[in-house]
Amino acid sequence: MNTPKGTITKADFGQTPNGQAVELYTLRNARGVEARIMTYGGIVQSLIVPDRDGKLADVVLGYDNLQGYIATTPYFGALIGRYGNRIGGARFTLDGKTYALAANNGLNSLHGGLVGFDKVVWTARPQPTMQEPTLILTYVSKDGEEGFPGNLEVMAIYTLTDENELKLEFTARTDKPTICNLTHHSYFNLDGQGNGDILGHIVYINSNQTTPVDAGLIPTGEFTDVTGTPFDFRQPTAIGARINDANPVLQYGPGYDHNWVINKPLGKFGLQARVMEPTSGRVMEVWSDEPGLQFYAGNFLDGSICGKGGAVYQRRTGFCMEPQHYPDSPNKPHFPSVFLRPGQTFHSTIVYKFSVE
Repeated sequence: MNTPKGTITKADFGQTPNGQAVELYTLRNARGVEARIMTYGGIVQSLIVPDRDGKLADVVLGYDNLQGYIATTPYFGALIGRYGNRIGGARFTLDGKTYALAANNGLNSLHGGLVGFDKVVWTARPQPTMQEPTLILTYVSKDGEEGFPGNLEVMAIYTLTDENELKLEFTARTDKPTICNLTHHSYFNLDGQGNGDILGHIVYINSNQTTPVDAGLIPTGEFTDVTGTPFDFRQPTAIGARINDANPVLQYGPGYDHNWVINKPLGKFGLQARVMEPTSGRVMEVWSDEPGLQFYAGNFLDGSICGKGGAVYQRRTGFCMEPQHYPDSPNKPHFPSVFLRPGQTFHSTIVYKFSVE
């Protein structure tokens, strides 16, 4: 007889302003790790993992209720699309036609526009609990939505494995040539959300190069060696060790909000980064088949957000590790392509693996 490996349960989580019902699914594995995922934005509302003494804590920033996410959120825990990160000038050209997007980040388009995938309600289908708890979310982004061409059918599969991994698998198909770059945007604090800043977290990034940016955080198109710069995390280094250095590119953040070129062949699944929090002993590894990693250190959190349990999120109290293609790739032909055509399938896998030391 099979023994259930985990459970998945559903609860109501309120309604959007236009009356759409939102559900919250709780995935638990056999080891007590728990992830709560909303149908609104595919948001990971909480992620509870043990420290070295077995004490459980929620390690992602966010809100206790739906209204918080709707009212004000810097993409807490969200599924990001149709294009994660920035597109310079809020436009791109495909097959000779220029497409104008919403300029929602200065002159640029950010994270899919004004109503990206983080702000829509997805259709959920939980998998049988005899397997590792899995939630399938689907959404059809209509032709012209936020300025993007093509009807894009998207599937996001969340699995909580017995190895304490939160695994995200994305697929997408289109009926017209378009662009696609999906990612995940949790803000992590491995000492527990609301429990101080993240400057003491020790980070390793498997990368020799970054894509330097201009003052609008748009890549210049160059590739820069990390040697001798604050961007060199090939030896594990505290986030706060060099975050305030007078490096001009670092100041645009201000602090870390940049793309690293991961050391692996294009499309190959591998380790992108490893983060360890010394007080709790929690470790998070980031694995993906994406070519880049956007590491963001919560520079724009400013104390104006009151999150879960009444926690006030001050500057740099959470960090993001977002596997993805490079920013502004549609306008940089020498970057790995983000173009998707009919008959092709976009596929991406992201794994956040938790352990202790």
